[in-house]
Amino acid sequence: MSIMCRIDDKLIPLYRVMWIAAIPHFCGEEDCVREGFYEIKLEQGESVWANSDERDKMQQQLDMWQGGLGPTDDSSDNGEDDW
Repeated sequence: MSIMCRIDDKLIPLYRVMWIAAIPHFCGEEDCVREGFYEIKLEQGESVWANSDERDKMQQQLDMWQGGLGPTDDSSDNGEDDW
């Protein structure tokens, strides 16, 4: 597995990703060229913009790199609400 993920024409190191937008950008500006794209925020205040396929690929690679969420334990019923 590579530590890099291609977004547009850039190879982004996975460890630089701070967050990935869940919904596409919409600002309403007539001259906006980023509407419909998903922001991927990087460290140092930088961002890259991805289409939905690139965003999904980045999310999948981050999950694989970090080991994913793992199995859920639905068998423990201790009466407390899950957060």
